[in-house]
Amino acid sequence: MTGDPHIGLDLLYLAPGDTGGMETYARALVPLLPAAWPQARFTVFVGRELAAEWRTRPWHPQIGLVALPVSSSTRIVRTAAQQTVVAGAALRARVDLLHSLGNIAPLAGPRRRVVTIHDLIYRHHPETTTGVLAAGVAALVPAVARRATRIVADSQATAADLAELGGVDPGKVDVVPLGPGAPTGAEPLAEGPLRAALGLGDLPLVLSVSARRPHKNLARLIEAMALVPGAALVLPGYPTPFDDELCAVARRAGVADRVHLCGWIDAVQLEGLYAAARCLAFPSLVEGFGLPVLEAMVRGVPVACSGRSALPEVAGDAALLFDPESVDSIAGAVRQLVGDAALRARLMTRGHAQAARFSWQRTARETVAAQRRALAQ
Repeated sequence: MTGDPHIGLDLLYLAPGDTGGMETYARALVPLLPAAWPQARFTVFVGRELAAEWRTRPWHPQIGLVALPVSSSTRIVRTAAQQTVVAGAALRARVDLLHSLGNIAPLAGPRRRVVTIHDLIYRHHPETTTGVLAAGVAALVPAVARRATRIVADSQATAADLAELGGVDPGKVDVVPLGPGAPTGAEPLAEGPLRAALGLGDLPLVLSVSARRPHKNLARLIEAMALVPGAALVLPGYPTPFDDELCAVARRAGVADRVHLCGWIDAVQLEGLYAAARCLAFPSLVEGFGLPVLEAMVRGVPVACSGRSALPEVAGDAALLFDPESVDSIAGAVRQLVGDAALRARLMTRGHAQAARFSWQRTARETVAAQRRALAQ
């Protein structure tokens, strides 16, 4: 194409405070895109909730806003609306390319379309999504992948899943690693008040920052704590339907008094947990990337994590890797980090170096490169 391109960014999936790593991704990436491609004009397409935020605190003064008459708070509603409302709005706005940043995209609309597919967890662990939504995701994601001009994947692991599970031509996939997670802007709550507020007691803390869903494998981590005496596990995060089962696992393992499901916490408390933790344990069975691994490394927290999926790409040699299906393997890695100060110091040093290999500026540059390739097709 000739002239300055108009790029649409589909953010209808983003319900502020309720979208996890895909929200971190959008909030970090989108404000950097105008600098990465000064000749382009960017417009975001958002639901009611993000539109209200954007009007008072825009992410970037040069990015246009199209507020859609749809709530992003219900996944079924917003997924259906992407196929009609987003597609139509993008056509009316005359965008040259529509980039959907959250796994699902319109099947029609502007001729050139890019979609970021972060993971295929629904294929590995269909129990994480149920009912009508599960059927919709299972039908939509393959169709979206087939019809997209190009696909952006966070990791080589997701790119391999797209080829092996989705039958996607590897030539249309651009692997664009993410940056080092959420920024470290908040001042951490001091350890004493933090422990008192969250009822954490006095034991050394093992932190696991993740959504409490089956593929996160938290049940095995809880069972492993029975083999890590003298330490407490902290699981912050919004409530899920799986919480009762995790509490039952803790009771059966005899560690209910050392496992803390803290619920949602604010940024000050989360930074306090990172500052107070002996280590981060991240036992996922599958991940598209694994932002908490880098978030911990940036903050000087040593990491023990699963050796599956994208996590070895992200962790490099800066974490203890374990077999996520072996309680003994998980416990062994966590026990080493809790008890070995010299090992923690070595991994802290390696972690800083590993995290420095990732930047959101690089993510923005490589995302723009994928958009340019799509426009050239």
